[in-house]
Amino acid sequence: MITKKEYCEGQFDMADDKKKGLEHQISDLEKAIAEGKEMVATLESELQALQDGILKLDREVAEATTIRKEEHADFAAELAANKAASDIIDFAKNRLNKFYNPKLYKPPPKRELTEEERITLNMGGTLAPTNPPGGIAGTGISFEQAHKDAPAPPPETFGDYKKKSEESGGVIGMMDMLKADLQKEITEMEVTEKNAQEEYEQMVNDAAAKRADDTLSIEEKESAKATTEADLVKAEDEKAAATDELMATKEYISQLHGECDWLISNYGTRKEARAAEVDALKNAKAVLSGADFSLVQIHQANHFKLK
Repeated sequence: MITKKEYCEGQFDMADDKKKGLEHQISDLEKAIAEGKEMVATLESELQALQDGILKLDREVAEATTIRKEEHADFAAELAANKAASDIIDFAKNRLNKFYNPKLYKPPPKRELTEEERITLNMGGTLAPTNPPGGIAGTGISFEQAHKDAPAPPPETFGDYKKKSEESGGVIGMMDMLKADLQKEITEMEVTEKNAQEEYEQMVNDAAAKRADDTLSIEEKESAKATTEADLVKAEDEKAAATDELMATKEYISQLHGECDWLISNYGTRKEARAAEVDALKNAKAVLSGADFSLVQIHQANHFKLK
């Protein structure tokens, strides 16, 4: 009886300790699962933000590149126009100097003959006439037009020549001023273009560095997300196993109650009854022992009488 009671009490203690341990384990796993799911959601949000940021950055770089190309094309066109205007001014000024300041006049460079043309001339032949230039710096103004529009030779009278010379000096001065303004504008344009190009290149370099950093962050977060999801699967499996074990433990405790509750609850009464039974047996044994002793005494007395 005592051994059975001790067995029941020991099993109850062991099963209860196991039940509490499993409940605590499940609680910890549930907390870890909730935190893991929250972490996965956070990582997914951060990954989406990084990916959207890279797409936006790429669009900004593409737009900046398009604008930079357009700005450079406009710069190149305007620069060409200004240089053409400057060339026209130089041409007109040079034509004026031919008549009014011959020392400043610069004749056009001599035509460079090809080897075939030199051979033709050496053989006494003549060269084919060359086509007139199509224009100065692409302006459509030909050398013939410039020659036609050039001022006439100075008159024979000294007074008239002096007057025309002064007028030409004023015109040349205006041309110099126009050319200086053009050169100033060209310089400003070149500085603006240089600054815009440097800003564009800096923007592209900064965008490339940020893209590289964001790409690395994406790789790290994807790795962290994969690890977290693997931990989640493991925690959920452990929770399922612990839940099954907890259910089995509770079932075992229920069986123990069915087997041991009556024994434990009636242990005192049964112990008293058992003690009473033991006492009764002892008394009965004592009575029986006393009866045997009396019979022995009677037998001995009868024996003595016979003697």
